[in-house]
Amino acid sequence: MTTTTTTTSTSGVVSSLVFNLALFGGFVAAFVILRLKLKRIYEPKSSFDLINEEKKPEPLPRGIWQWFLPLVKKSDNFVIQQAGLDGYFFIRYLFILASFFATISLLVLPILLPINAANGREKSGLEMLAYNNVDDAHRSRYYAHVFVGWVFYWGFLFVVYRELVYYTSLRQAVLSSPRYAKKLSSRTVLFQSVPRQYLVESEFSKLFDGVRNVWIARGAGDLGSKVNERNKMAMKLEAAETVYLKTAVKNIAKLKKKNPDFKPTSNISDYVPQKKRPQHRLKFLIGKKVDTIDYLKEELPKLNEEIKDLQRGHMEHAPFNSVFVEFDSQHSAQIASQSIIHHEPLAMVPSYIGIAPKDVLWFNMRMHWFERALRKYGALSFIIALVVLWAFPVAFVGAISNIQNLTNTLTWLRFIYKLPKKLLGILTSVAPTVALAVLMMLLPIVIRKMALVAGAPSVQLVEAFTQQAFFAFQVIQVFLVTTLASSATAAVTQIIENPSSAMSLLSKNLPLSSNFYISYIILQGLSVSSGALLQLVALIMFYILSFLLDNTARKKWNRFVNLGSMAWGTTYPVYTNLAVIVFSYAIIAPIILVFAAVAFFLLYVAYLYNLTYVFQESPDSRGIHYPRALFQTFVGLYIGQICLLGLFVVGKGWGPIVLQAICLGVTTFVHLNFNTAFDTLMAHVPVDTMKPLDGVSNTPSFSNNKTRSLEKDEIQELPHFPIKKYQPRVSTSIDQKTMSVKSENTIEYNGNIAYDNENNLATVPLLADGESVDMPAAPFWKRYFQPHIYLSYKAVKHVLPEIYGLPEPIPEVEKDNQKHAYDYPAVSAKCPYLWIPRDPYGFSTIEISNLQSTVDITDQGAYLSEEGHVLWEGAPPSLDDSERKYDNPFREEDEDEFE
Repeated sequence: MTTTTTTTSTSGVVSSLVFNLALFGGFVAAFVILRLKLKRIYEPKSSFDLINEEKKPEPLPRGIWQWFLPLVKKSDNFVIQQAGLDGYFFIRYLFILASFFATISLLVLPILLPINAANGREKSGLEMLAYNNVDDAHRSRYYAHVFVGWVFYWGFLFVVYRELVYYTSLRQAVLSSPRYAKKLSSRTVLFQSVPRQYLVESEFSKLFDGVRNVWIARGAGDLGSKVNERNKMAMKLEAAETVYLKTAVKNIAKLKKKNPDFKPTSNISDYVPQKKRPQHRLKFLIGKKVDTIDYLKEELPKLNEEIKDLQRGHMEHAPFNSVFVEFDSQHSAQIASQSIIHHEPLAMVPSYIGIAPKDVLWFNMRMHWFERALRKYGALSFIIALVVLWAFPVAFVGAISNIQNLTNTLTWLRFIYKLPKKLLGILTSVAPTVALAVLMMLLPIVIRKMALVAGAPSVQLVEAFTQQAFFAFQVIQVFLVTTLASSATAAVTQIIENPSSAMSLLSKNLPLSSNFYISYIILQGLSVSSGALLQLVALIMFYILSFLLDNTARKKWNRFVNLGSMAWGTTYPVYTNLAVIVFSYAIIAPIILVFAAVAFFLLYVAYLYNLTYVFQESPDSRGIHYPRALFQTFVGLYIGQICLLGLFVVGKGWGPIVLQAICLGVTTFVHLNFNTAFDTLMAHVPVDTMKPLDGVSNTPSFSNNKTRSLEKDEIQELPHFPIKKYQPRVSTSIDQKTMSVKSENTIEYNGNIAYDNENNLATVPLLADGESVDMPAAPFWKRYFQPHIYLSYKAVKHVLPEIYGLPEPIPEVEKDNQKHAYDYPAVSAKCPYLWIPRDPYGFSTIEISNLQSTVDITDQGAYLSEEGHVLWEGAPPSLDDSERKYDNPFREEDEDEFE
């Protein structure tokens, strides 16, 4: 049966390769053709005014293949500018893995493939090139696997070290740049579990220096639900008016078709009788049917007044134990967030910095530490239970991948041998990988819900929680459970005959699962990458669902201007797990490195294109997912080394056992030291990247203003209050060797002028900068092996796009809403401005006059064609650029009221 098993297994890989190559060719061909025609799908950022002008990229060449080289040659600062830190580091993760696998295969393959293949166990196909082909009589060959493994695994440890150095350096340069340092979110700290004593705005100026504004989260009562109800009613009225106008115009078109000389009147009711006007039921199915326009015209003003009364009385609600504190500078905020503030345990923690107002999850602002702990561990327990239960369907998928071997025991399954050979290969290779992918698609919804249950206060922290949990699922279900199921079925007959041989047989058959994962990598590298380029889902949603669902100008406008984005919590784990699989099998079945290198490069190209030319930036997580992915990749290093150790034990290669144990020990030691060295640097902004070299000047991150204690009568009992600002102090006692004062706002450093100190657009040198020196020229190997020099803070600052030296063109909060920046959004919510299309006969003008006393409404920028089609030529009324950005997906209407 060995020969049959091996041959079928190899044929399964071949079938998978052929099938996925066909998909790859079809998807890529469709992409290169459609890319030239459908700019909204494939080049929206460069073809339309959908993003800020400063980030608008130059379009790629229009040829079929001419776009490829210019794309892969794009500089780092271009990618950062287009994709943000999160997108840039995700693309870098794919590229680093592709480069490492391609480079290391030049060492691994020439050594291990001949050693595995020569005079082995007479296997054939891909198994002949794997570890399990080495006969017990050639135990000395194990040393080759050990020493190649040392180079392979320790080489990647150095890659991780380089990337951690680079990540921390670039992150520090970005966060201390004017663009980030001046952000409201960079200067605002969220404190949770705040003791009752400090739930008063004036108390925080006693704890910290530089406090500028304080927002105390408060209960909302019915305000949130009523605002949501008002929004729904307003949109229903807008849709009803649009349908009303469309019906009239279409009926007139029918009359004109019958009589070209027909002259319509200005009375819309002549063309839409009363019984044909939009109607709805007050309760689903059983409620009273009412005229939608008349009903909402009467009810909407009543609800609007109720909301205004609730908004005026918002301060009467009891405060929660979460407080947002804005400081005068990023430096002050960083100091506050890292301080031990309160003498009681679990008070004033956790604290978070960098959460923008639009990303706050308000229903998680009220939890006390005890409830937070219960919910956190309850969510984790649920996920663990789900992992266990999910193992059953995933194990079944793994068993299918090696179902031929199971027929040795379950003889009734032998009918599958009557299937055509190609169909059998698809059944045992392609079908399981697709089924596995479908199974894993169902999990993110549940995991994100558990993140909310656990108390995540922002959408970024939901994604961070999801990344951890989904990665655990990927490793356990997609890899370990499937591997064990596949390997166990391959040896089930022999285990039944000789139970004492279970460990030996499973160890020898473990490499058989490598073929399944080669097929999985082929699927990801060929079909998934080309599918990402083609954007089949986006095509369906834009051209089919829009036709079926978008019946108003607002919906059509939203469909056009809202670009796709990445969900990092579920995107990273898929490819991190793919890397884990490769590291686990790289020494056991080294041929997997070739497929992995190609797969990761194709994925790199696909996501490089999408993130720079198609997708908008996701909620800004400031790159936190990248180091997490690097550390998660260590799981693959451990699994690969432990598996090798187990195989050496089974093969009784005592020398290799000792050497492999050393390899595992070194990996663990380095991993622990990486955590010690980089954990704090990845969480905070170092002081020397924020404070000026002279110690007195202002920088974007540091304000030298001296704040005094506020008098009691200056404190206002409001969710937001201003603290007096002082003019910057100009010091005249400055070391003349380093700089000289030129004017109140101009300072010269060694001939380099740092100007406009009032706005902090140009900055003085920071402590981290020291003397400005160019990195010395050096050969590639020297630059690669000295990351502490060539990837240092000073060296990577040149990677930043020029826009990072300027303020954010679109503020996180509108100027007229500053005092409610970190208040519950419903407190300052206004009734939507309705937008209906203008018709050729003036009906919309009459409808607007009828509704002006009820709601703000206009027909500017949208119109109806004579055939009754809704068209738009501008944005909805009173909607500025800041509202076009990412919208919080975790809306309050999805949760119960949080009081």
